[in-house]
Amino acid sequence: MMKEASKDRPLVGWRVLVPRGGPWGDDVAGSLRDKGAVPVISPLINFAPAEDTAELETALAELASGVYTWLTVTSATTVDVLFAYGAKIPASTKIAAVGETTAAALKAVGYPVDLVPEKDNSAAGMAKEMIALEPEPRRVLCLRSEIAKPVLSVMLDKAGHDVTAVVAYRTVGVPATERVMRDVGNGRINAILVTSGSVAEQVREQFPEIPDQTVIAAIGPRTARDAAKVDLPIHVIAPDRTVDSLIGMLADIPVPPPTREALEIAETGQVDVNAQRNSL
Repeated sequence: MMKEASKDRPLVGWRVLVPRGGPWGDDVAGSLRDKGAVPVISPLINFAPAEDTAELETALAELASGVYTWLTVTSATTVDVLFAYGAKIPASTKIAAVGETTAAALKAVGYPVDLVPEKDNSAAGMAKEMIALEPEPRRVLCLRSEIAKPVLSVMLDKAGHDVTAVVAYRTVGVPATERVMRDVGNGRINAILVTSGSVAEQVREQFPEIPDQTVIAAIGPRTARDAAKVDLPIHVIAPDRTVDSLIGMLADIPVPPPTREALEIAETGQVDVNAQRNSL
C-alpha cells in the first residue's frame, strides 16, 4: 500500500531521477528523501580532461598561491573538476558562483561562496555584478567548459581586470544503467530533474521513449530554453535556479498514476546507481 503525502512529507509517491552524482547528488537525494520521495541517483553527465591539462594545472597552482582576487565558477561541473584536483583556494580569494545550483555544489564540497548574482544567473549577469563590486582592476581566474562562450572573461577584461581564462573540462555523457532505462521507460521513475542544458541533451538522447505522465522538471527558465533546443518537453519550471525551488514545484503536483508495468515491479528504496557502478 502506498503511503499518503503529508505536510511534512509532501513528496510521498514520487520516484525522482537525480541526474548528477557526488556530494551535490547526495545532498539533493537527501532533500528528496526528507520530503518523502524516493531518489534515484543516476549521473548522466561527467567531465573529461581538457586538451591542455597543463594550463589548468598551472592555473590551479597559481590559485593555491593566492595570486587571484576572484575565482569564477559557472557550472556545477566546474566544481567537480576543482574537487577532483583537490584545488586549494586560499581565504584571500573570493569565489563567485553563477547561480544557486553552482553555489550549492561549491558548499557541498567545502568551498565558501562570496557572490551569487541576485537577478541574472548567467555569465553576463555575474560579470556585471563583479564589475560593479570591483571598480579597481583585480586578478580573476575564470574556469569554463570547452563549449562555453567566453562571455564572462571578455566582459571582465574589457572592464580593465587582469583575467586568466582557462578551459577546465569537456562535458561527456554517462550511459544510464539498464535498470534506470527500464524504470524511466515504464514510468516507475515518475519525475526527472533537468539541471542544465547538458543534462537535457542526455535525457533526450538516452530516454527516447518517456511516458507522457512522467514529469520533467527544469531548474529555471534558462534550462527550460536549453531543453527546448533539443526537443525535450518540460512540464515544470522552477521559478528560481535552486534545488529547493525545483523540488518544491513537485509538491504542488499530483503524483502521476503508475503504469501497469510499474505496478508489477517490487518496491525498493533509494537507488544510487553511481554506488552500484563503483561496487562492480
